[in-house]
Amino acid sequence: MIIDTHCHIYASEMENAEEIINEAAKKDIHMILNGTDPLSNLEVLGLAEKYENVHAALGYLYTFADDVTDDDISLLDEQLENENVIAVGEIGLDYYHTKDNRDRQIKLFEKMLCLAEKHGLPVIVHSRKSMQDTYDILKMHNVRGSMHCYLGSAEMAQQFIKLGFCIGIAGPITHTNNKKTKKMAKNIDISHILVETDSPYLTPEEMRGEKNTPLNLKFIIEKLAEELAMTEDEVIEITTENAKGLFNLFK
Repeated sequence: MIIDTHCHIYASEMENAEEIINEAAKKDIHMILNGTDPLSNLEVLGLAEKYENVHAALGYLYTFADDVTDDDISLLDEQLENENVIAVGEIGLDYYHTKDNRDRQIKLFEKMLCLAEKHGLPVIVHSRKSMQDTYDILKMHNVRGSMHCYLGSAEMAQQFIKLGFCIGIAGPITHTNNKKTKKMAKNIDISHILVETDSPYLTPEEMRGEKNTPLNLKFIIEKLAEELAMTEDEVIEITTENAKGLFNLFK
């Protein structure tokens, strides 16, 4: 078994989503689908109820920060009671394109963390050009989780690990010019690493130009094994156990 701990395989992102889910099942690939808004959360719930290899993570991402209402928060609060929901995510901060709505992003992020605390769920966190704010806010909440597609330093990764977070490694580790992620992976223990694709985004080097899918986890595992001087089977075994433990899967 391999677990893709972060992807967006649903109709609003990929028209052949269910075909991909079925193909992944044949290779014993499980996936955590991450919603980002009310529509995608509904899609994720539907697929998690239909497929054994799909697990639901629901949340409101920074992209929804300017539109979210109290009714939306109440709806998500109810949805998190669903037995197929294993995490709150994708949530987080992103200042790459603009910081104009920074306060609204932070307010939404904090609401998501409060819901995670209420329901006793781990979180799946997006942070881009916002690492210090992300860390400072997480430090104020009693949550564990995953730093999705982490692209920061090893030093900062260690700080997140101390808070109870795992570090998500995705397609960028395969990119030829991405020395930072390779160095970071070597400087944290694999007991804190998860593998993910962020499908249909962040396609590995080997599949450049195509939409990403969980079937491409093999390229991330291959590169991670190379960098850590381990076998691919060892990487699969350890990262799968890390995901099972963090997200309380198959209990």
